[in-house]
Amino acid sequence: MADLYRNRDFIPDFDAVMEETGRRSRALAESVRIERSIPYGPTPRQSIDLVFPPDPAPGAPLHVFIHGGYWRAGSKEAHTLVAAPVLAAGGICALVGYDLMPDTRLAEIVGQVRAAVRHLADIAPTFGADPGRLTVSGHSAGAHLASLLAAKAPGDADGADLPVLRGLLLVSGIYDLSGIPGSFLKDEARMTEAEAEAWSPLSARHLTGPARVLTCGAEETAPFHDQAQALDALLRTDGQPTTLRTEPRRNHLTVVFDLADPDAPLGGMLREMVAAS
Repeated sequence: MADLYRNRDFIPDFDAVMEETGRRSRALAESVRIERSIPYGPTPRQSIDLVFPPDPAPGAPLHVFIHGGYWRAGSKEAHTLVAAPVLAAGGICALVGYDLMPDTRLAEIVGQVRAAVRHLADIAPTFGADPGRLTVSGHSAGAHLASLLAAKAPGDADGADLPVLRGLLLVSGIYDLSGIPGSFLKDEARMTEAEAEAWSPLSARHLTGPARVLTCGAEETAPFHDQAQALDALLRTDGQPTTLRTEPRRNHLTVVFDLADPDAPLGGMLREMVAAS
């Protein structure tokens, strides 16, 4: 039986798309001002890249992007391309890194991403951003982590210190982790069933406030569509403002190209979210 979480099996040009994503990120990085690897924690991956528009206005909006990689791969440097719509809106883009499974457990990764965004809110005035204009996006596992910036999961037994967000754009996220421990990731991430139960957004209590957009590529496998629809239904039941989308002719990797294009519908939505914050 096919493993519907193993995206490589459903994307024939998987490696070429990954290489193109990195190439576009490097090209953007060569044309803008970036401050690399600002620490928010003690390990090298607990750091943030800041990408600036040419002439940021005082109190610029701040947008945070969280990369994917099934919690066990990926990097902020390979996703610099996502900053383009943020810069087009006059915003400052923060790309967050975090430690990876299996050496780091999922609860700690969730905590690291939350700590990174709280740190950004604290220091935003020092680099010209307004912490009151804070929005977040994430792709794949990054969308899972982004969703928990505005939710209290079962694993948050003692509560959670969460940042105040204006908007969330969640792209191709995994919101029910129950299928991950038995998937192809069992030897790569080693997620336990207890971790999956503790940190599934579909089992979380989602905070009111930020408007949420959920989307995935039309050519993605069933779990990504089903879980986006399930999270949208959960949020709507709670009276939360949500938008559910599908990006035509896009798969789990190429959807990032739309997110990174200010003139594409998805990138335009990111640009507008930042500008309106």
